[in-house]
Amino acid sequence: MNTFFEEFVSTSSIYIENYKFFVTFLIVFFYLLAKRTLIHIIRLRSKKRGEDRRHQINLTKQLANALLVVILIMFWSSEVHNLAISIAAFMVAIVLAVREYIQCFIGFIYYIFSRPFRVGDWVQIDQQVGEVVEIDWAKTSMLEVNSAHMEYTGRHVHIPNNQIITRVIKNLNFMRRYRLHKFSIVNEPTVNAYSLIPQLMDRAAHRCADFKEVAIRYKSLIERSLEQEFISIIPVATIHTNQYAKLVVDVSIFCPTDRAEELEQNISADWMLLWHEELSRVDKQLKSSESNVTGAPK
Repeated sequence: MNTFFEEFVSTSSIYIENYKFFVTFLIVFFYLLAKRTLIHIIRLRSKKRGEDRRHQINLTKQLANALLVVILIMFWSSEVHNLAISIAAFMVAIVLAVREYIQCFIGFIYYIFSRPFRVGDWVQIDQQVGEVVEIDWAKTSMLEVNSAHMEYTGRHVHIPNNQIITRVIKNLNFMRRYRLHKFSIVNEPTVNAYSLIPQLMDRAAHRCADFKEVAIRYKSLIERSLEQEFISIIPVATIHTNQYAKLVVDVSIFCPTDRAEELEQNISADWMLLWHEELSRVDKQLKSSESNVTGAPK
């Protein structure tokens, strides 16, 4: 039995050595087939349970690719060793030539251990905002998001992984559904704007009433995750002047991301209506005063 086993191992070793490329092809083929089957199973379970498993699928892909590379290096270890010895003199030049790729790989390792974001998160890397759709050894792929309106632009953005280490990363995932939306309204300083703020806030609160309960729950979720209270459910407005001596009203509301622009337009319309009503009232008072002065006995 032992003799048969030894002969089998010896024959297999000779066959592998003589047909190394063919055996490598078989290893890669069956390994990729197994990986694809595993990912297909994960996707089926994700679809069945209604869960977002994109991060798990992406991580499985990258770890499987890394394991395949390790297996191939071990299989071709003698050839790799001889190659390394032969190019030792050129190693410094090679490192300099591929240093950007090395930095990207280090960035991927940093991502694996620190997990600053996941596939499916909205992130801002430097000035670029988008939804992460895939992360591999070299780059992070995102669906671009317009930072002003929080809407998809339809463009794909590929960011080298070395920027994960060297750039500021902001995780905007909580802004996918609700966000603190701020906007400004500019007017001429012709009326007392402070007297109109309570009416404006009442109208803003009325426009936000239909999603108030959901906003409170989402606010609690965000603040519990960040361990910091910083969001006001009640609409807030402040007044100041700009460099042109114009009156600026800053409004802040916590609202659904997809309704932010609609609410901004409606609240701006409410403010302009209140402004013109107050302006008409002031004009009438001025005309009445002028009429009384003109009609007074001399």
